[in-house]
Amino acid sequence: MNNLQAIVLGILQGATEFLPVSSSGHLVLFPWVLNWSNPGLAFDTMAHLGTLLAVLVYFYHDLIRIIRDWFSHVFMRRPSTENSRLAWLLIVGTVPGVVIGLVGEDFFEQLFATPAWVAFFLLVTAAILTVSERLGKREKGADQLVLWEALLIGAAQGLAIAPGISRSGATIAMGLLIGLRRPAAARFSFLLSVPIVFGAGSMQLVKWLTDSAGHATIGILPMILGFLAAAISGYACVRFLLSYLQRGKLYPFAIYCAVVGVAGLILAALR
Repeated sequence: MNNLQAIVLGILQGATEFLPVSSSGHLVLFPWVLNWSNPGLAFDTMAHLGTLLAVLVYFYHDLIRIIRDWFSHVFMRRPSTENSRLAWLLIVGTVPGVVIGLVGEDFFEQLFATPAWVAFFLLVTAAILTVSERLGKREKGADQLVLWEALLIGAAQGLAIAPGISRSGATIAMGLLIGLRRPAAARFSFLLSVPIVFGAGSMQLVKWLTDSAGHATIGILPMILGFLAAAISGYACVRFLLSYLQRGKLYPFAIYCAVVGVAGLILAALR
């Protein structure tokens, strides 16, 4: 992998991690279409850590308040606040993704090797976004979420481990279907990404550090460039989507996923 490829894939990871168009799907299809070599575990790890940095920086003050109030409530027996309650919702919402990821890890890894499946799941993402826009009532804020609704959003996040199903798209869509307004659904989705992306990035980092054969697959400069590109593009896309969803709808992203999915299926058939 050269430096330009690292920057392009880093931007792609950062942008598509938060836009509802599937980062995993793009990172499978894009190098496949261009006949680029697999960037490997080391680069994938750094790109994920870049997107984690983006969301940590953007929601820094929110996360500090959430963690502080949760610790005060749990360990110092102080009254529950909106932030401590949100912390419990995020904890509950993280559980399904962890369970699904651990149980189905081998199955989902096989899907990453099949671009046709990735393209098909992009069509699933398009359908999910369309249905949520048509059926979602969009009447309440995140402060009105209850535990079982957080669990549903978490289950949507868990299923998005499949490449081509957008994590942000699935969680925002589920938020809309249970009645959240678009900005509230997006904010909860982004906050919910912190523990799952941190966990996935940490596991990848451990695998890379313990895999001596994988250390020489990519130079340090492309990894740094990929990390920075993912962090910068991820931060920009978080800002963009939260602003866009104040008034905008998910249909443009659904159309995009459908077009890319159909093109991917056609190319897979021709190859």
